[in-house]
Parts: sequence; C-alpha cells; structure tokens
Amino acid sequence: MAGYVGILVSDPSLQNQFTQVELRSLKNQFMSMRRESGKLTVGDLASRMSRLKVVGENLSEQERADFIADLFPSFNDEVDFEFFLKVYLKLHAHASSRTGSPAKNSSAFLKAATTTLLHTISESEKASYVAHINNYLAQDGFLSKYLPIEPSSNDLFEIVKDGVLLCKLINVAVPGTIDERAINTKRLLNPWERNENHTLCLNSAKAIGCTVVNIGTQDFIEGRRHLVLGLISQIIKIQLLADLNLKKTPQLVELVDDSKDVEELMSLPPEKILLRWMNFQLKKSPYKKIVSNFSTDVKDAEAYAHLLNVLAPEHSNPSTLAVKDPFQRAKSVLEHADRMGCKRYLTAKDIVDGSPNLNLAFVAHIFQHRNGLSTETKQISFLETLSDDAHVSREERVFRFWINSLGNSTYIDNVFEDLRNGWILLETLDKVSPGIVNWKIANKPPIKLPFKKVENCNQVVKIGKQIKFSLVNIAGNDIVQGNKKLILAYLWQLMRYNILQLLKNLRFHSHGKEITDVDILRWANTKVSNSGSQSRMDSFKDKSLSDGIFFLELLSAVQPRSVNWSLVTKGVTDEQKKMNATYIISIARKLGCSIFLLPEDITEVNQKMILTLTASIMYWFLKQPVEEKPSATSDSENGSHLETISNSTTDDSTSESSVE
Repeated sequence: MAGYVGILVSDPSLQNQFTQVELRSLKNQFMSMRRESGKLTVGDLASRMSRLKVVGENLSEQERADFIADLFPSFNDEVDFEFFLKVYLKLHAHASSRTGSPAKNSSAFLKAATTTLLHTISESEKASYVAHINNYLAQDGFLSKYLPIEPSSNDLFEIVKDGVLLCKLINVAVPGTIDERAINTKRLLNPWERNENHTLCLNSAKAIGCTVVNIGTQDFIEGRRHLVLGLISQIIKIQLLADLNLKKTPQLVELVDDSKDVEELMSLPPEKILLRWMNFQLKKSPYKKIVSNFSTDVKDAEAYAHLLNVLAPEHSNPSTLAVKDPFQRAKSVLEHADRMGCKRYLTAKDIVDGSPNLNLAFVAHIFQHRNGLSTETKQISFLETLSDDAHVSREERVFRFWINSLGNSTYIDNVFEDLRNGWILLETLDKVSPGIVNWKIANKPPIKLPFKKVENCNQVVKIGKQIKFSLVNIAGNDIVQGNKKLILAYLWQLMRYNILQLLKNLRFHSHGKEITDVDILRWANTKVSNSGSQSRMDSFKDKSLSDGIFFLELLSAVQPRSVNWSLVTKGVTDEQKKMNATYIISIARKLGCSIFLLPEDITEVNQKMILTLTASIMYWFLKQPVEEKPSATSDSENGSHLETISNSTTDDSTSESSVE
C-alpha cells in the first residue's frame, strides 16, 4: 500500500550499486536480523544472511563464515547498515563467481526474487514471453497498434511503460481480475494516469499470486528490464498452470490411488502436480528415471522424447531416441511437439541449457494441449466425498495471497499445509508487529521433529493472545494438525490486526489510539455523507451493500476523479451487481489499495472482506499528504472523527466479525 521509502546511504559507491527498491528491501532484512537479538555483529552475519537470495542459496553457512572471517576478523564488532551492504556485495560477487551465474535458480518463477543486483535478463526468456504476448493479445483493440512486438528488440520494455499491456496480460492469465473500464487507455497518458495503471497492475498482480515485494511503479516507468521480465514471467506461469488443480481438471485424480492421496494432491503446488503428472505418464514408457525438476533432469531431452511418445505416438520419430547428441535429440523433440500442435516456449538450446522457466512453460503447455488422462475414471468418485466449501476456498485464497504479498522467506501454495510448522506465521507476525517474535526460541525449517513445529505454533498462539485475539480452545497443535477452521480464524484476526495497526500508526490522525471497527464504519459513512450522498451502511454485513453503490460513493468521496459514473450500473440484477463489484475492486487497486477480495465477497456481503475493503480505502486516504487530499472537505473535518476514538482494544463483537 505504501509507496517508495527513501533510504539514505552516505557512501556514493554504495548508492550506485543499488536501486531504491533494492535498498528498501535490504534495509527491511537488516532491521529484521537486528531485531532478533537487539544488535547485529560480524559474527552473526554468516547465519543471518542465509535468508538472502543468491548469498543464502549458493553458499553454505560455513563458507559464508570463512569468507567473512578472512575479510573482517573482528567478529564482535557491531554492524551498521552500510557495513551490512558492503559484506552483502562481497558475498554476492563470491557466490556468483562460484556458480558461474548470477544465482542458483535465479530465474525460478515465484520462489525467486524478481530482481538480482546483476540486473541480467535471459534473451531466450524475453523472446519466449514476447511470443506469448503476441499470441494472446493479438486481437486486443488497444494493443493492436503495438503488436506484434519484435522479440529481438527492446520494444517490450518501452510498451510496458504506460501500464496497459501488463494489465491486459493479467486478465489473460486470470480473466476478470481487472475491470478494463478502470484502465487508462488514452493514446497519450500523462504521468499521473501512467502511474495509476502501474499501481493497478501491481496490486492486481499481488491479488493473483505474484510476488512483487521489490517492484514499484517507477521501475516500469523507467523500463527496468529485469523487473519487467520477472513480473511477466510470473503472470505467464500463473496462466499456464491454471488447469493444474482438481477443480479445473478432475481427471488428475488418476494420479492417485485413494481419497487420502487425493487430499494430498489437492495441497500440492501446481509445479509439483505437473511433475507428478509427467512421471505418471513416463511410467508408461521404458524411461525409468524420476524427473524431479525442470532443469537438470530434462537437459538430455530423453524424458521429453519418451513423454511425447506416450502422449502422441502417431507423431513419433523412431530415430529420436537413437540420437546420441542431446542437442539433436532436443531438436527432434521440438519437431515432435510441433507435429502435435504444441506451441514452443523454448529452443533446443534452452532444453540442453536446462532453463527452468522455459522448460516448465513447455511442459505446462503440453499438459494443456494433451494431458493423456482418462475422461472416465472411477477415482473421480473420490471428489464427491471431499468437502467443496467455496467460502473456505475463497478465504484461503485471500489469506494466502496476503501472506505472500508481505515478502516472507518462503512462498506458500496452501495455507492449511504450508503454515503447519509455524515458521511462516512467525515471520508474518514479525512483519505485522516488528519485534513481537522471540526468534531465540523459534525453530527454523526444515523441521523434522513434530514437537519443534508445535513449539513454533505455541508461540504463534501465545502472541495471538498477547495482542488480544479471540483464541478460545485453540492450541499450537491445532495449527500443526492443519485444522482449517481454526487456521482461518487466526489468519482473519491477524489480517484485521494488521490493517488496524496501520491505521493506528497514522498518529497525525489517530493520536496513537486504538482504532476499532466502529471507527472505520463511522469514517466511511461520514465521508459519503459529506460528499452529498444519502448512501450509508449500517454494518459490515449490511445486505444493501451488495449493489456496490455505497463503495463507489466512498471511492468518489476520497478521490472525486476515480469513478466514471457513466460506467456504473444500477446494481439491480446479479450481473449488474457483479459489474459494480469488479469496478470497485479495480478502482481501489488503481488508487493504491492492496486488497485481495473477489467480486463475490461484495455481492454476497462477506463482512470480513467488506471490513478490509473499507479499512484499506480509509488507510489510503489518511496517508495522503494534507495538501494533496483529493476532497473538498477541510482537514479538521477529516480528522475530527478519529479524535473521538476510544482507548479500547479491538473487539470482534463490534461488527460481529469474529469467526463463528
């Protein structure tokens, strides 16, 4: 939700090594490390830097310790931020020289940082993504004058500067994410309109599961190639893996034997399901190895040759497997794929080089085109015995994307599975309330002993009680066991606590007092009333909110130019309500609100999500500089409601928003 934060580094040589976004990220990591024990010494760096990309991935703790000891023998000296940066740069260079590349898995989708200090990009990946964009956006009316993009040029990085292409690409990946009525699509955009498009893009990218912690609107305006390509790669991956779940492709149950295995399959991330599918098909061939990644295990192209022979034997070439040269075999594999009608995402060189991004894209496209699974299988009956609670599924999605947006050390694919060891929950608590976690008693993954997981989760529950969460009959072991209802109850309170703390920290308005649900409700009603509208909401579960009119009035009150009323429906039919809800979400994200709800949460009046939407709009408005407040009301009026805030702690009963 926040914009850039300027971080001063006095050493000019350091300033030239980093962008402001990178400095901000590293500053946050440095502060987090220092909080764990109150200070950070040279001797602490080897272990603490394990969480940093490149440095942590490519050097063992002993290697880092030996390298630091050679340079800085005084292990007890306290480290300041500039010293930390210098050590990081030296370790980064050392790690890169060791591996001969910028970083191990540096281009891996989602789980890797979207930026490295070396700012390198893969020309093969750029060409592949440009081909994807040319293919999927060719018919777009606005973009037709820019497409097709020449893959060998840098035109892509110029075209993305107005933000339209990225917004359109997000809608290709997850249709309906952005209401295109909210995109600024004039022929010539002014800087304000361009910034709005990028803000809409980044907040929408977070809402579909992209990691954008180290990316800001200015990076797109300046055409920073590694960041642009990093985000595009994530968006395309989400599109290509969209069918890798049992809801979209129930035939995937053919990969398992019983209902217990089905539940395990449902908890796997799409990449793991794709690997499982590939190995399932390879078992039908003479190929006996297990493919465990989309890099080294497929470099010789043998697995691909056998996979395509299983899926499309009518297009096979017997000479492919007889070829000894991996490059020639890879060329034959791609010829086979072309005969199947599969669009290429990679070249023969990309296969033998082991490009993880492009190999994953290639296999995902094969799966989309011909998965070789039975359309009639007895295992599908297992799905009928599994609970399909759409409400639980939507909440899990909201909390998952919210947690991932915070930039924790690990990207999570399923909150019920990935939070069970307690570590990510502790990291999230530390992000929401810095310093609240006692890291000395925390157990870092990988955690093999169950009681270590329970220890982490016990601290999670203890902290929750400390900050006044309602945790009746919840113990650490409930989280370890993956109790869905209790995990959702905890996450809702944590998300709500986060937004209330953000509001409280705007001390100019709140004077440091606690902010309650009632204060948010009162603020919203007052803003709408002062704009001259008669709309109001009685509570966050007021059914009249389903038409979306109140929130459009609220958005118009906080930013008069934000809503184009000619595009608003009357909100009478279900379709009209959904159109308004989609428009509301896109307008809020375009302003700068980081929100994760779906249109259904508005049309069905999900009181939890209605509260977070209202609070996010309130937070965005109150953190605008006074002189830039887009409202005709005076500042004294803006602050008057918050001056009445009580000192009471947040209480779920205020809006009946606790989990029942």
